[in-house]
Amino acid sequence: MGTDIPAKSTRRRVYASAMIGNIVEYYDFTLYGTLAAVLAKLFFPSDDPTVALFSTYVGVSLSYFIRPLGALFLGPLADRRGRRTVLTLTILLMSIGTAGIGVLPTYAAIGAAAPVLLLFSRVLQGLGASVEYTTASQFMLEHEPGSRRRNYLAGLMNATCSVGSLLGSAVSFVLIITMPASAFESWGWRIPFLLAIPIAAVGFYIRNKLDETPEFEEMKRQIAAAEAKQAPLKDAVRLYWRDMLKAIGLGAGQRIGSYTIQAYFVTALITAGFPTSLALLASMLTYAVGPLPSVWGGVLADRYGARLPLLVGYGLFVALTVPTFMAINSKSIVLAAGAVVVFTIINNLVAAPLNIAYVLSFPPEVRSSAAALNFNIGTSLIGSTAGLVAVWLHDLTGDDISFGWYMTAACVVSILVALFALPASVDYREPDWSSKAPLAMRKPSLESNS
Repeated sequence: MGTDIPAKSTRRRVYASAMIGNIVEYYDFTLYGTLAAVLAKLFFPSDDPTVALFSTYVGVSLSYFIRPLGALFLGPLADRRGRRTVLTLTILLMSIGTAGIGVLPTYAAIGAAAPVLLLFSRVLQGLGASVEYTTASQFMLEHEPGSRRRNYLAGLMNATCSVGSLLGSAVSFVLIITMPASAFESWGWRIPFLLAIPIAAVGFYIRNKLDETPEFEEMKRQIAAAEAKQAPLKDAVRLYWRDMLKAIGLGAGQRIGSYTIQAYFVTALITAGFPTSLALLASMLTYAVGPLPSVWGGVLADRYGARLPLLVGYGLFVALTVPTFMAINSKSIVLAAGAVVVFTIINNLVAAPLNIAYVLSFPPEVRSSAAALNFNIGTSLIGSTAGLVAVWLHDLTGDDISFGWYMTAACVVSILVALFALPASVDYREPDWSSKAPLAMRKPSLESNS
């Protein structure tokens, strides 16, 4: 395959198209987590606030549990029909799911149908988001094959997670402090969800105007020349399951950290007794500082190797996660906010090489399938359950420190993978893709029809 780098104007459009969908995804996720307490009252009324909040977090987990199913369909579709085709579909599904929440009637209006419709909206959003991050990352990285700044680009991609989350929390914060509480709980909470429509429309337009990636086009040419059959999902599971397990283990600690930042810290601060406005402000600080360490971690990985940011980041997590939750319980907003910001910096420092591991550990003909599957299994089983585990442990022990120990254990697992099973792709080493044979003839399921 060629290693030509596209023109600067083309690169800008590629970056914008890849990143805007990521902004929509994390805008929605942060909105739902930030407004969980409000949604709990409106859609899951209960005499026990913990039960209502727990039910609301089921919506978070449901949207992530559905993602592996979405990955089973959309991942292979991206390998067969193209990355761009799937990216236009994902942004439509995500925006419909997000904006749909903004028009839903509440429990007071239609009873038990309200939470069912809310959860259905979360399912739509989860299906769209199932391959958004990994396919958008591929789309960007495959437009620059052979680039020696792949971790930097992956860091830029992760930075947009913070941008989407900052946008979601900032909109919520402004509305909460400027509207009467009764008005916000009556109808004002709908506004942030409806704002997903114009953002997604811009992303859909940009994605429709771009060409497919050179790596995908070259892969399709080779398969056509060999008159080959393509079975990307079968090949991904059969031949690359070990590589997928490595990626899942490597990202375990950061998956929990990400969803703790996006969906639980605000609730933890409010539960600890801080005003909602201060809790939201602390959350916004985490998203404001998030992009810089994302990019910095990528630069470090490109220059010194991926193990450096991974071991430094996860090592700091092991040392500081439990103290972070102790700080939240300290009753000092300065100490609590500072701890949460430091937690975010560490979490984003390791993100770039993780993104490379999720995406580039696999050859082009199975890349979308394998990336979507490993990322979504790890996200659903480990990351999206963080809020549920945190609420359950808080109810069991009366504080959040036990959840800190839970995340610390996951970070130890990630350190062990970084030390002894680091995927080759993150350090520019040649991954073992079975042979050096022509791409279309490399796998047994890509055999000639004749």
